[in-house]
Amino acid sequence: MCISASYAGRILANSEAVVPPLTWLNRARPQKLPFRRRVTRAAVALIYRGGITEGELFFIQRAHRPGDPWSGDMAFPGGRLQTGDTSSRDTAMRETVEETGLDLYQSGHYQARLTDRLTRHHSRWRPMVVTPHVFAWQGDDVLRLNHEARHGVWIPLDYLSNPDNRSTLALRTPVGRVTLPCCRYQGYCIWGLSYRMTVEFLGRR
Repeated sequence: MCISASYAGRILANSEAVVPPLTWLNRARPQKLPFRRRVTRAAVALIYRGGITEGELFFIQRAHRPGDPWSGDMAFPGGRLQTGDTSSRDTAMRETVEETGLDLYQSGHYQARLTDRLTRHHSRWRPMVVTPHVFAWQGDDVLRLNHEARHGVWIPLDYLSNPDNRSTLALRTPVGRVTLPCCRYQGYCIWGLSYRMTVEFLGRR
């Protein structure tokens, strides 16, 4: 991933400044699925840097792994709740530093929780609830990706919010061919849960 020197300079120069929150997040009323504590739970981190117009949102491209139906997909860093996690927010923060090296405990400013998303566990046909948490990033741009992540990329918010950059993705499923909405950026394709979380994030601005 290439980051301009000017942007890196601004990050370092403003490392002590308080990141202004996205004001729309203060009005957000996320939906919490009532049965979430009875099923497998996971959490992800939506990490943005910069302001409303010139800001960027962070994604990872998942590594290619046998048996993983989402191998190579674009996603937000995160994973399943573990016994030692104090909350789904803690899960998102822990998984983010493990997968990417971005330490939200040190350089992330918590903003809000978004709507719970229902999916299935990647290795079995069981339901799983994924909780997205939003953080403002105020650290450097050094990534230390582990084996779960192939790439890390910051995508401009104005690109993601532009309807002209929306597309569709055709998939072959056990019940037939389906067409899903997506957003394509420099060879990456954001779709599925990540797409829906992104749309909610952008739609509440």
